[in-house]
Amino acid sequence: MTPFLAELIGSMLLILFGAGVCCNVSLSKTYGHQSGWIVIVFGWAIGVFVGVFVAGSISGAHLNPAVTIGLALVGSFPWEQVPIFILAQLLGAALGAAITWLHYKPHFDVTENADTILGVFSTGPAIKHTFQNLISEIVGTFILVFAVFYISGASVGEQKASLGALDALPVALLVLGLGVSFGGTTGYAINPARDLGPRIVHAFLPIPHKGDSNWQYAWIPVIGPVIGASLAAGLFLILK
Repeated sequence: MTPFLAELIGSMLLILFGAGVCCNVSLSKTYGHQSGWIVIVFGWAIGVFVGVFVAGSISGAHLNPAVTIGLALVGSFPWEQVPIFILAQLLGAALGAAITWLHYKPHFDVTENADTILGVFSTGPAIKHTFQNLISEIVGTFILVFAVFYISGASVGEQKASLGALDALPVALLVLGLGVSFGGTTGYAINPARDLGPRIVHAFLPIPHKGDSNWQYAWIPVIGPVIGASLAAGLFLILK
């Protein structure tokens, strides 16, 4: 398996578990309906665990453009590979969202709330406030990427950072903690591919009661994580 394919499959698995738990909790007539936020954050954490475990030994299991950019900024990942990794992550996230829709299609068909439908694909603010929503994504991603630098053994200027299978659990616990502590404001995208790939899929799928894909908000879970990753890289470079 090539690094491109590993990133694609790892990102697909991440979204299968993440979007899957959102469907199970939010869509009408599922057995998990209204089981709550804690169930959702555990589902996402397991998605991270499985994705990192599968892809870690091959690609380093970035599964997130913010992680890829952060590692490149500190010299632990080659810039020429950044676009291909981000493409794989976006494609994997989109594929995971499409498969999740297929699995839950009968429940999508009977769910009439457009916001609920969009919410299983992409993130949105609990309270709409552009600046504060952006800050939430910056803070969450800063914590994620800064911690990943240490978990992955990143070293300034040395392209050796990698999340192996043994790192799957600490990264999953990190994402679980972020969801529990910081996820209540914007749904903690902390990953441009996780939000943008499924949002694009939502725009094209023939779901009976869906509304628009809220493109006016879509830049926040893309730009916020990039800023957060850049700030984490800056601090890491200072400390190292």
